[in-house]
Amino acid sequence: MNDISFTDLGLADPILRALSDRNHDTPTPIQAQAIPRLLEDVDLLGVAQTGTGKTGAFALPILHVLSRGHGDGKRNHPRALVLAPTRELAIQIGDEFHAYGKYLHLRHVVIFGGVSQHAQVTKLRRGVDVIVATPGRLLDLMEQGHVNLKHVEHLVLDEADRMLDMGFIRDVRKILAKLPEDRQSLLFSATMPAEVVKLSHDMLYEPERIDIAPKTIAVEAIRQAVHFVNAKEKQSLLRELLGDKDMKRVIVFTRTKHRANRVADNLVKAGVEAAAIHGNKSQAARQKALDAFRNGRVRVLVATDIAARGIDVKDITHVINFELPNEAESYVHRIGRTARAGSEGVALSFCDDTEYGELKDIEKLIGRPVDTASGERPLHAAAKAPRGGRQGKWAGNKGGQQGRSGGQKRRSGRRPSRRAA
Repeated sequence: MNDISFTDLGLADPILRALSDRNHDTPTPIQAQAIPRLLEDVDLLGVAQTGTGKTGAFALPILHVLSRGHGDGKRNHPRALVLAPTRELAIQIGDEFHAYGKYLHLRHVVIFGGVSQHAQVTKLRRGVDVIVATPGRLLDLMEQGHVNLKHVEHLVLDEADRMLDMGFIRDVRKILAKLPEDRQSLLFSATMPAEVVKLSHDMLYEPERIDIAPKTIAVEAIRQAVHFVNAKEKQSLLRELLGDKDMKRVIVFTRTKHRANRVADNLVKAGVEAAAIHGNKSQAARQKALDAFRNGRVRVLVATDIAARGIDVKDITHVINFELPNEAESYVHRIGRTARAGSEGVALSFCDDTEYGELKDIEKLIGRPVDTASGERPLHAAAKAPRGGRQGKWAGNKGGQQGRSGGQKRRSGRRPSRRAA
């Protein structure tokens, strides 16, 4: 696969020209694996994080197939639908469709809330081939009669776990109910919590699964340590650690939105410049917190895993896992926020007596034990307990490792191919 180029994947010449314009010659691993299969009209489950090239993995084959059709757009009859959890991601995906399809006679529209719907409705009336949308605004326009999805041939659900975190899964299911059964469906997610696994079973038909593992090379360049601490002592330990002025720009990770708010509020009360970012925050509030973090007005950003996915901030000196993630892969995603572009980074984790199973899973994934923090105070049973001696509540649940067809909502026979032989 390493020697594959885009010219080997069977994409239309206008798409190859657009790729050449961007100096994109070699597909990423997920593109090399996904594009040939998607051109064969299979459904796909892609387990991949941001930065792997997954947008190209679905946009390129969709554009190729659409370019073989009429390409003029029918009023209110889009042929491809991409659902994204945030305005920023929807705009980014729309930009990629525009760039890859610059030599094709195809139309697309990006639909999201927080702005007037007038321009979006105007584009829909003119006719589009591709809709990229956030679920809430799309449902609004559907209810107003501006969007009809009965001719959709390709569905993409991007960052499904973030959809879950932001409370959009119910809206997604309402949209799915309006789509034709005879379609190609793709679901991408960095992690596979139970509800996303169930959704994938409901919307995908005998899918191909592609796993792009998180990059572990960077982990070796990060100094990692674990503090064994009682849950009630985590706040005071965090404040104590932040007394180190070398902690200039810090991300603190929590499992839940509620905990992120509490941690940030407690830090502010203690005189530490901090802000929380998570799915319940408005777009304006998230952007304000990010801007303050980037320019140094906020020293500590407290975030949930999925809300942090879009954070691209340089010179993050430390990552602190206030709570260990339920899924070991998220640990790699978290600590990878530091030590970028060759700089040093430090990752500190708090482990209470309910989190041994999570720590064991992390150590198994990264292939070595995490060092115990120097000067650890053995005030509790955690310091005496065997590493990973207690199974965490998610131990053994690898979400998505279940049989591909088991529990799936099956269609009546294999959906017929829309492609000419």
